[in-house]
Amino acid sequence: MPDKQEKWYQNWFNSPYYHILYNKRDEREAEHLMDNLCEYLTPSANERMLDVGCGKGRHAIYLNKKGYDVTGIDLSQENIKHAAAFENAKLHFYVHDMRNLFFINYFDIVFNLFTSFGFFEKERDHQHAINMFAHSLKKDGALVLDFMNAEKLQNNLVFRETQTVGPIEFHIQRKLENGFIVKKIDFEDKGRHFAFKEEVRALSPEDFKRFFHKAGLEIESTFGDYDLNKFDSKTSDRLIFVCRKK
Repeated sequence: MPDKQEKWYQNWFNSPYYHILYNKRDEREAEHLMDNLCEYLTPSANERMLDVGCGKGRHAIYLNKKGYDVTGIDLSQENIKHAAAFENAKLHFYVHDMRNLFFINYFDIVFNLFTSFGFFEKERDHQHAINMFAHSLKKDGALVLDFMNAEKLQNNLVFRETQTVGPIEFHIQRKLENGFIVKKIDFEDKGRHFAFKEEVRALSPEDFKRFFHKAGLEIESTFGDYDLNKFDSKTSDRLIFVCRKK
């Protein structure tokens, strides 16, 4: 089961610099995706939703504004502390590891969005996470998993770049290493040097099909962008699965 040694994602996702670097993430894009998914899934007003790897809760908060009962879970205490300020009778947030059981046969829809997956060293941990998604769902419930299109990303990898956010210059290096897309992030702030990294396994559609089959999930649709166009391994920016619990 999950290692006790602290991993990169526990450090980086809890860091304020993570949110500084990615502060330009488009809220309208997130809302556009949720609108399209709700139009596709047609959930009823009383359905329960789970957002796994919810971050600061942007998708969960928007779904709740649309009237749904939503629970968000994330490993980052700082993310959940921020999201909890928006809680109400139909919106709740918890610090939780996606590899561990949460509720069982409880949710109608489970979301895992914006590449909040692929962080683990061992395949069994990815399988544990997919199993948790499945266990959380009612029979015939839907899993929506939104991942990067690893094939396109590898073919168009930007190896070095600098992003300036306010007074901070983030120096970013990317490489392929042992099946992972590794991003190293170095910068100076207030006279101190900081170094973080991200490691996401370059999972293929076949990898996910294997995970889903073992978890008792059946793929219903595969999309390639937030407009829910058909997935193309060469040209699509995203790899979005909609699965059903058998």
